[in-house]
Amino acid sequence: MPELSRRAALGLGAAAALGTALSWRRLTGLDIEGRRSDALTIALNGTAQDAAADEGLIRAFQDVHPDIPVRITPIQGTDWSDFFAKILTLVAAGTAPDVVMVATEGTQLFAERLAQPLDEYVRRDRDELREFFADVHPSLIEAFMYQGSLFQLPLSFNAANMFFSRQALETAGLDRPADDWTWDDFHELLRAMRSAATGTFRPFFWTNRMWGGIVPWLYTNGTSFLKPERFTGGDWLWQEFYPDEHDRSGGHRWEQPNADDPAVLEAFEFMQELIAEDLGSSPASGGGNELVSRFSTGVIGMTPSGGYWVNGLSEAGMAKDQYDVAYFPGHRTQQHQFGASGYAIMKSSERKDAAWEWLKFVVSPRGMRIAQTKPDSNSARRSYNAELYAPTGPEHWGVFYDTLDRFPTTAPIPAPPQEAAVETALLKNVLNAVTGSRENVRTALSNLQRDLELALARE
Repeated sequence: MPELSRRAALGLGAAAALGTALSWRRLTGLDIEGRRSDALTIALNGTAQDAAADEGLIRAFQDVHPDIPVRITPIQGTDWSDFFAKILTLVAAGTAPDVVMVATEGTQLFAERLAQPLDEYVRRDRDELREFFADVHPSLIEAFMYQGSLFQLPLSFNAANMFFSRQALETAGLDRPADDWTWDDFHELLRAMRSAATGTFRPFFWTNRMWGGIVPWLYTNGTSFLKPERFTGGDWLWQEFYPDEHDRSGGHRWEQPNADDPAVLEAFEFMQELIAEDLGSSPASGGGNELVSRFSTGVIGMTPSGGYWVNGLSEAGMAKDQYDVAYFPGHRTQQHQFGASGYAIMKSSERKDAAWEWLKFVVSPRGMRIAQTKPDSNSARRSYNAELYAPTGPEHWGVFYDTLDRFPTTAPIPAPPQEAAVETALLKNVLNAVTGSRENVRTALSNLQRDLELALARE
């Protein structure tokens, strides 16, 4: 069993203190019939209904591999950090699954402590995988590398783009923003929307979270709250599958706090100004699901979101011609941020070869089409997105994948192995920084720098 640090143990204790809706037997899977069997166990963040939706995927996999029984175990977390804490609990109890669905938030946590590198498998099956890599943007691959090794094959991703109400634009006499629009253009657009609006209309709404919160503004200002660096290595993969990519790395590296960067201050001050002018909301906590109904009823002009929102807006009854999407406005750069997900094989698994066959199957064209039937995220495969978005997506749904092509430095959200502590440090200081006076911004960022130093301290 991988050794857990004191920080991880404290995280598990905190999760226990908060409580879960699951009993110990439910959490560890000991109440599942055949839990100790030879079935390949796959943990995902979701409900029993989510697991049932994958039954077709299991049947298709076993058509190809009838000798590999598979069981999907749903573990419901309030967010990714909560889900990862529950996986760590299973590891501590000696009941770890073989395969875990891991989002960007947990990639480096798993790579450092829990996951099996995929390098040797990829090298061995390189001819079989060549078609997959040719269909997937290298930024998604680099997001799942750590210290030169690959730990996941990407299934889906979402970049933070800008969704806007067509009605709000038309009321203000405006057209869709240009692809290369800027912070200044964004600012003027919000002012025009507010001048033309009535009632409870809010020109801009955003949430206080790692994905789609303050981070996109930092990225488009050429910075982040953690110093953007990259690991060396990875040449074995880039030379084999992406020989024309000469500026790729062994993975993104976030080891130093960077809240004292003047460019960070500038981005925070920009957001503080928008709120002070009553052009933008105070950043709301949570994942922003409540935004779907508010946006679909026309009381919000613009908000950051990703391709996953298309499904939510469609289910809320919003017609695809009532809204549209654009790239995020740029400033010093127009680098975007994204989050991705994919399966990781656990080091503790005794069925690694079978697990690898599962990873290959779910990223195959057949596997992806079975696993994802709705536009609830962008497929990592470029070729599949038209099928997902053309029927119900907005006019410019191509922005979702084109973000990676047009802005090739687009990168994952900052998520070091200490991501949970880092995220806590960020979110607790954002509100103070952007909702008070201009003088408060420097104080809040000083506190953020201190909190990040503590969060990143190695033990």
